[in-house]
Amino acid sequence: MSTANASIAATPESLINANLQSGRVRRFYKAYGLTIGSDVALPELEPATPAKPDLEIAVTPVDFPEAASQAATAFRFEPARQYLSWQAVGTFLISGGNRIDVDPAAGVDDPLLAFPLLGPVLALALHQRGLLVLHASAIAIGGKSVIFLGDKGAGKSTTAGAMIRAGHRLLTDDVVALDLSEPGRPMLLPGFPQLKLAADAADAIRLEQVDVRPQVHPQIDKAQHRLRQGFSAQAVPVSRIYVLERGEQAAISPLPSLAALPAIIKFSYITRFGRQALTGDSAAKHLGQSAKLAGRIGVSRLEVPTGLARIDEAVALIEGDLASATT
Repeated sequence: MSTANASIAATPESLINANLQSGRVRRFYKAYGLTIGSDVALPELEPATPAKPDLEIAVTPVDFPEAASQAATAFRFEPARQYLSWQAVGTFLISGGNRIDVDPAAGVDDPLLAFPLLGPVLALALHQRGLLVLHASAIAIGGKSVIFLGDKGAGKSTTAGAMIRAGHRLLTDDVVALDLSEPGRPMLLPGFPQLKLAADAADAIRLEQVDVRPQVHPQIDKAQHRLRQGFSAQAVPVSRIYVLERGEQAAISPLPSLAALPAIIKFSYITRFGRQALTGDSAAKHLGQSAKLAGRIGVSRLEVPTGLARIDEAVALIEGDLASATT
C-alpha cells in the first residue's frame, strides 16, 4: 500500500498521533458534503467528528521542479494529479480528488495557506471528484437556491451579503460545487460559513453575528467574514442562475438558450486555468455537465443598480423572481 493510501486508511486516532509527532495536529472538518481531515488549521470550516476522511490535506514535501523557478506562479495538470504553486505561499498537489499535499513556503503560516487552499486548490479537488465547480456565490431561500456569476468586481459576494442581511442563508462563497448525478435535479452543495467582502461593501451591508478574520496578506483587499448565523448546511436544488452586471436600475432578463452554456463555461472554475487544465476526457465531461445545467436551469442577466445604497432593490427583485421558480 502506498504512503498516501495508508494514511487515508488509518484510524482517526493514529492520524492524530502521527501528526503530533511531526508538530501538527490532524483536525476534522466538513464542507461540500465531505469529511475533511487536515494538517492545516482551517477555522473557516465547520468542525466535524473525527472519522475516515473523504478528503485528506497533508503537510508534506511536494516534488514539483517547476516551483523552484523565479515565476510567481507555476501550474501543471495531469489526468489524476494537479500541481499549483505560488512562490509566496507554497506548492499544492491534488491527487485523485481525495488528497491534497501542501508544501508551505518558508515562513508561511496556516492562515495564508488557507487562502488558496480553500479557493482554487479545493475547487480543483472538487472538480476531480466529478462535481461541476463554478467561480460564484450562492444563497438558499427556503428550499430553493440562487447562484451569482460575474466578472471580478461585479458584486457576487456583495449581493450575497445583502441577501443574508434580508434573512436568507449563505450556501457558499467563491467556490460553488454542483452535484449533477440526479438527472433533472442539480443540487448545490453547502460550502462553509464565510463571505469575502471589500471594506466599502462590509460597511454598507453591516452584517450582524459575524467574526472578521485578520488580513492574511497586504495584497488581499477583501476581508473574510465568518458567519455565526445565516448559513445553510443542507444541499439545495438549484433554482436560478444570474450573471451580474451593473445597470441604472434592478432588472432581470433571461439569456437566450445559446448564450446560457457559454456563460456557465466562462465562470466555471476549471476554465480559469485555460485549456491545459482539461486533460484526457475531462473537457468532454465538463462540456456535458455545463450543457446539462444550462438546459435544465438556464441563465438570466441580473442588473444591479450602481451604488451600494440601492443593493436592496436587487434583493427584492431576486425574491420576486424566485417566488415563481418551480425548482
